Amino acid sequence: MLISTKSTIFISVVALSIFSLFIQSHAWGHHGRYNFVVREAHYTRLCETKKILTVNGQFPGPTVYARKGDTVIINVHNQATENVTIHWHGVKQPRNPWSDGPEYITQCPIQPGASFTQRVILSDEEGTLWWHAHSDWTRATVHGAIQIYPKHGSKYPFPTPYKDVPIILGEWWKQNVTQVLEEFIGSGGPPRVSDSFLINGQPGDLYPCSRQDTYKLNVEYGKTYLLRIINAAMSEIMFFAIAGHNLTAVGTDAAYTKPLTREYMVIAPGQTLDVLLNADQKPDHYYMAARAYSANPVVRFDNTTTTAILQYNDNQNSPRNLPYLPYYNDTNAAFSVLGAFRSLASEKHPISLPKEISNKLFFTVSNNAQPCPNNRCQGPNGTHLAASVNNISFTAPSFDILEAYYYHITGVYRTGFPSISPLMFNYTSDYVPLNFNAARRGTKVNVLRYNSTVELVFQGTNQIGGAIDHPMHLHGYSFYIVGYGFGNFDRNNDPLNYNLVDPPLRNIVVVPRNGWAAIRFKADNPGVWFMHCHLERHLSWGMNMVFIVRNGKHPESRILPRPSDMPPC
Repeated sequence: MLISTKSTIFISVVALSIFSLFIQSHAWGHHGRYNFVVREAHYTRLCETKKILTVNGQFPGPTVYARKGDTVIINVHNQATENVTIHWHGVKQPRNPWSDGPEYITQCPIQPGASFTQRVILSDEEGTLWWHAHSDWTRATVHGAIQIYPKHGSKYPFPTPYKDVPIILGEWWKQNVTQVLEEFIGSGGPPRVSDSFLINGQPGDLYPCSRQDTYKLNVEYGKTYLLRIINAAMSEIMFFAIAGHNLTAVGTDAAYTKPLTREYMVIAPGQTLDVLLNADQKPDHYYMAARAYSANPVVRFDNTTTTAILQYNDNQNSPRNLPYLPYYNDTNAAFSVLGAFRSLASEKHPISLPKEISNKLFFTVSNNAQPCPNNRCQGPNGTHLAASVNNISFTAPSFDILEAYYYHITGVYRTGFPSISPLMFNYTSDYVPLNFNAARRGTKVNVLRYNSTVELVFQGTNQIGGAIDHPMHLHGYSFYIVGYGFGNFDRNNDPLNYNLVDPPLRNIVVVPRNGWAAIRFKADNPGVWFMHCHLERHLSWGMNMVFIVRNGKHPESRILPRPSDMPPC
């Protein structure tokens, strides 16, 4: 019987520095081993102390270091009272969905007192990714960075920085996050907004009781720093900037990009950015700051600003001015950055964009309103809020889909997830007929043939008037973002404007409010792969689905054997 209370994880990893990570394994190639201890610890923020889950007593958790192509082996021992899983966000895990981590998709949870060895297999990823819990809302505090360096003998495609620094944006509630989730699900309405945002675990000195512990980054004049920015916030796309300094993005989601210099950056939950910072300004103290981008003023969100301090060595001044950050609902400002990234597409870092497409998919992503089961729901007109992909609100099974597929167990899921939205209407109209607002519940999968080429168009809808941007994440793959647009997708004209030369390679695409986004990938990684909105409230409501990529004909195109210590259901 599964236990649904909070848990402590022991993630065993043995390696103290990046230089000691790489030892030879005849079965898995070079690999590192880590010892993490995930346990409850008391943290004080915003004048109050509460108990949270941490890794090694750290919040955010420790950084995992690796080089391109390595395998990192992590032995997870759950030593608390709640089921847990760990997801290695953005790691493709070729042929190895067993270690991907989403609860009841690729594994059953690790129960208290049980263990599971996860093999994190890197392939072409190079740059910054992250790891986080993938069960309920525990990722709010159980997360950390993954820094993937070039192979020995290889170099960055830009001048080597003096130092690299993780910058993790987070979100904080004064309540225990489990209580926030239970209240949210029970109410049928939206969740309570967070009480602050965080930079490297600290709210910053604009919040009460936070001045002394504000995160400070010391820099030396004339040096260049690589900021590895991760948005670990639960529900908000963020603007980020540093006063007096431009930022130059050189990578997104562990793939290199053409340099993009801006006064501010935009990053969605789950995304990562590699950004160069030149410490070339007058030696002083400067604010770095982040706040939410939220396109729909009807949707409640945390409208506060988190800060940290960039300080040149030997300077004692206090920062004076906040950096420029666009207004919270400035869509043009947000997509002038999100839509500007381009793959490096160089000789040493080529792209492999599918040109001939065998599977054309069209998925609507929607907020929905379901009938209230108890007449106490806080959704519009007393309904229970939900979310869907192609009008199917995902229902998590009680047995993981991967093992059901691998062992041909029936009754866990159904095939037949529609490749094209079953509802055809004016998706972005100010008025959507009420009969379109509900969604069917189900556990359906879309099956792809191995090595098929896929174009997937996400269409945002204005159902229940709650349209907002959706950061859609696909496990097991990175994909090329070939187009964005506002309004309804025009299948005849919009593809004419696709970028088929140097589109960015990412694992999350932000679908604009009342707009669309088009991605392409080759289905060359067999397995069971989750796709979902990375706004945690939408994931909880059912804006999720599953792809099954079938095995190929040859042994190297088949799922690896099931590990012997997979957690039981």
